[in-house]
Amino acid sequence: MPSDAPVGESTAAATALKDGTGASPSPATRSFRLVHAMVALVFVVVAVVIGIVLGASGGRDELAAAPAVAGRDDNAARNATNVTNVTNDTCALAVATVEALLAGNRTPSLDPSSRSRSLRGKASHTLTRGDTGNPFESRPFYVNPTYISELESSIATAEDEVKCTLESMRGVPSAFWLDSKAKILGKGSNTMQGILQDAASKSPPQLVVFIVYDLPNRDCHAKASNGEICCTYKEDGSCDYIKAGDCSAGLDEYSSEYIDKIAGVLRHFEGLVPVVLVIEPDSLPNLSTNQADPRCGSSATMAAYRGGVSYAVQRIAQAAPSAAIYLDAGHGGWLGWKSNMKDYVATIRSLNVSSHLRGFATNVAGYQALGVMCPTYDFCLNSAHPEHACCVDPCGLIEQWNPSQNEHNYALHLREAMSEGIPSFMPHVIIDTGRNGVADERQRCSNWCNVRGAGVGLLSSTETADKDIIDAYWWLKTPGECDGCTQTLPDGSFCPRFDADCASEDSIGSASGEPRAPEAGVWFDYQIKQLAANAKMT
Repeated sequence: MPSDAPVGESTAAATALKDGTGASPSPATRSFRLVHAMVALVFVVVAVVIGIVLGASGGRDELAAAPAVAGRDDNAARNATNVTNVTNDTCALAVATVEALLAGNRTPSLDPSSRSRSLRGKASHTLTRGDTGNPFESRPFYVNPTYISELESSIATAEDEVKCTLESMRGVPSAFWLDSKAKILGKGSNTMQGILQDAASKSPPQLVVFIVYDLPNRDCHAKASNGEICCTYKEDGSCDYIKAGDCSAGLDEYSSEYIDKIAGVLRHFEGLVPVVLVIEPDSLPNLSTNQADPRCGSSATMAAYRGGVSYAVQRIAQAAPSAAIYLDAGHGGWLGWKSNMKDYVATIRSLNVSSHLRGFATNVAGYQALGVMCPTYDFCLNSAHPEHACCVDPCGLIEQWNPSQNEHNYALHLREAMSEGIPSFMPHVIIDTGRNGVADERQRCSNWCNVRGAGVGLLSSTETADKDIIDAYWWLKTPGECDGCTQTLPDGSFCPRFDADCASEDSIGSASGEPRAPEAGVWFDYQIKQLAANAKMT
């Protein structure tokens, strides 16, 4: 699933920033960083020990002109074993540290310095679904066994720090994508029903995050993750995106065979398992910015997205009143321009679903870095504070009059625009940090597919820069699952869903010596190892 660039003024698309320090960290955050520093120090000590051992061994070799004395090989073997043991112990410590931090993130911080600086003091508003409290706070998080198995397959062939990082990622929760009808019913950790049964069996039940993603004419501005439901089917079973119409047949299929089944499962587990759902990534942002693309601008696609999203939100809210619902809101390099945001607010207002929403999810499957949160969302415009850390802008979006050059500032922008544009609506935000640990890895910031040099970002956590606005950082796109295929698949066959953006200069598989990429959603061993090598989880 791409983080699509809009046509026209926003072609810079997904921006990446160099992170820095923002508001005063909470005590939990300070402890978090202290432990990280201690772990880093241990790694340095281990490196020194290894250097001393190997250096001593090498010195003996240089001095010994005569044949090796008896027991020399045994001593070398013991030295190597000791180094391995120290390295293994250090890795175990790092893994345990991540596990402890994940557990600690389930406890709410009471530090007032992390509270909102941007919208305190605004007029009171009508209580809505979004005011029921942060759904992630004080909850144990569900980690999908299938994801652990996928990581294990890469851990088995990884080495050194990459292996250690992959091992520490086994306990990090991520979202489960309901990107086909087959993933709703059934047993096991590859279905919604099976996952909720597993989560319900825990004591206490664990919070699960799902991505609802199967609209008719899905992913209209790209090809890598086109869906299974169409407004009009071609002879080969693919979607005819251009054909006009009201998409009545596609919406009937989406409602009865997909959303209604999801609602039935949620109703069964209502009150038993805490659930968060992100609704239809890329859909509404495409309506706001990409109508010039005939695939997105056709009357059928527009009807499918508006009608489908509205039905999904209302049906799910009815079936599971306790579930927290977030709509996808693209990212700052897509909807961050004031004009694009104005269009997006109008789109949301027209759906009449805001009373059912907790808020919005940003950067879903994207690479835009968090950056530093500014005092206000437009703090950096007009070159007002060019030296401030929150105005770092490697993609040059500010000079294009986009104030949302990082995801923290975009969250501020979303809150401000939505609360002003829709009465009684004060939305909250979750940000995908699964792959935005590196800020400036791309040659072109509009590139979104299997980005080379990217790194895993902050752990899924409620310890955010502004807890009044941002509910959580979360791995919404599971790190290691491919964005889209290269033209030739790893088995040598042609990829039917090849998107030219997956052959960009920033995409893995476009450079000599790199492996071919599998289809979207398939485990990509080469990519997860690169994400681990460049990880910035704390």
